[in-house]
This record gives sequence, C-alpha cells and structure tokens, in this order.
Amino acid sequence: MKLRILHLYPKEMNLYGDHGNILSIVKRCEWRGIKAEVVVHEPGDPIPDDIDIIFGGGGQDSNQNTIEDDLRAIGPKLKELVESDVPTLVVCGLYQLFGEYFQTGDGNKIEGIGILDLHTVAGKNRLIGNVVVDESEFGEIVGYENHSGLTRLGKNVRPLGTVSKGNGNNGDDELEGARYHNCIGTYLHGPILPKNPRITDFLISKAIERQTGQPAKLARLNDTAETRAHKVASTRP
Repeated sequence: MKLRILHLYPKEMNLYGDHGNILSIVKRCEWRGIKAEVVVHEPGDPIPDDIDIIFGGGGQDSNQNTIEDDLRAIGPKLKELVESDVPTLVVCGLYQLFGEYFQTGDGNKIEGIGILDLHTVAGKNRLIGNVVVDESEFGEIVGYENHSGLTRLGKNVRPLGTVSKGNGNNGDDELEGARYHNCIGTYLHGPILPKNPRITDFLISKAIERQTGQPAKLARLNDTAETRAHKVASTRP
C-alpha cells in the first residue's frame, strides 16, 4: 500500500517545526510497512487527483499574502478533496485561510477558500504559550500556540476540543481548532503530531479506509518516546 501526502507551501508555511508533522506521518507509515510519498505544492504547481492526506502549516502574515492568489486558485480542488473525506491537517496560518477570511491588524482582509465555516480577525495581543486540549476521540492533546488571530467558528464545523490550559481559538470561548469531515484545523504547533500520535494515526487510518473501502486496522507501535514528549509538554506552565 502507498499513501500520497500533499504538503502545501513548505517554504512559506513552516513555522515552529510544522514540517515535523510530515515526518511523523511518514515514519508512522513506514514503521507499519506502508509506503508514503510526499508531494510538495508550491505556487503554480497543479494538484494531483490521487492524494490521500493533505497537510499545511503556519506562516507570518506576509507569507499568507504570498500564497493568497495560488491558494484561491487551487481552493476548489482542495474543497473537492476535503468534501470527499480526504484526511487533512491545517495548522495556524493555513487553518485561518481554510476559513472565510483573515483580517490582519492593519485592516488588510486576506480572503480564505471557505472550506471551514470560520473567520479570523487579528487581535491586539498575541496568544502565546503551551496548550492542553481535552477531546473525547483523541484524549488529551498538547501543543504550543503563538498567534494574534482570533478565530470564531460557524455552525457547520465543530471544535477540535476544549481548552484546559492556554487560549485556543480566541482566548475566551475555551475552544480550540475545528473539525469538518476528516479535516482538522488547529493553532497547535510544536509540531502537534509527534506528541499526539492518535491524531497521526487518525489521518493514516482515514486515508487507508478511503483508499480501500474497508476499516483500517493499524499495527500497534511502541509510543514510549511520544508518550514521554506528551507528558513533558502537558506539564509545562
């Protein structure tokens, strides 16, 4: 079996170790004997049809401006893939741009591609620090946030989880991230996947199920290092 992972804008959108999410997916595939191919997308590149997992990271406002036109051009294709249940993880900047829009601090409105029913407006202060999120499917989720954007969810998405430490989407409604079909949006850097392997395995499982039409049965891995990293992150102030 082979899974193709689409990595959106790795040059422009790779803050705080987000590339580690790709490494986590690839390694947890390889350790189970699953071949994983990373397909890099930069502005002007086409989007292949045979994509099994989509990932996009975070970037500064200037980087979001750089990719804005290309993202809008490929938006319909990405929406088609998400609507067809391709498992997807978008972090921080691309989480924002998968929504309706991001309004920057100077009033510039960067249009999103409307896959996720949410919008973001820059706040006066940055939300920075370690985050712990409670979620029934994945258990406790840990990560690190650093964003000025205040994201509000609409009716057609549900939150990734509830914040027990940190700020999350906006610092006041105790919600973090968003979920729609098999798409997960989040502000958690760190990167998020190495310390939260259940989310990585969710992406892999859903990719296999979509490809085969059968429930995925992933081989268990030794997650001692991942568990230790998770525990350390969860206890940081």
